[in-house]
Amino acid sequence: MTVILQVDFPSQGPFGEAMSQAYKTLAESINQETGMIWKIWTENRDTEEAGGIYLFDNQENAEKYLKMHTARLTSFGVKNIRGKIFQINSALSDINQANFLK
Repeated sequence: MTVILQVDFPSQGPFGEAMSQAYKTLAESINQETGMIWKIWTENRDTEEAGGIYLFDNQENAEKYLKMHTARLTSFGVKNIRGKIFQINSALSDINQANFLK
C-alpha cells in the first residue's frame, strides 16, 4: 500500500532557481532510494521553510527514508524537522484526480 511522507523544516534557502542548481545531485540520488516513487520539492521563501512530499511504495520504506533523511538534515545543522507518514484514501483521492497514485 502506497503512503505519503511529508517532511518540512526551517530553511533560509537557497530557493527557486538557486535551490534547483544547489540540490540537483541530491534530487537525482533520491531516485535511487528504496521504494520511493516520486517526490515533490516544496519551498516557501516568505516563511523560510522547505521540504517535500514523497510517495513511497509502503510504510516501511517511508519510515526508513525518514530516519535517514532526518539524520542527514541534522548533520547539516537543520533543527525542528517535521516528518509525517499518511496512508492514502484512494477512493476519495480518485474523485479529486489523484488516480495516478495507483
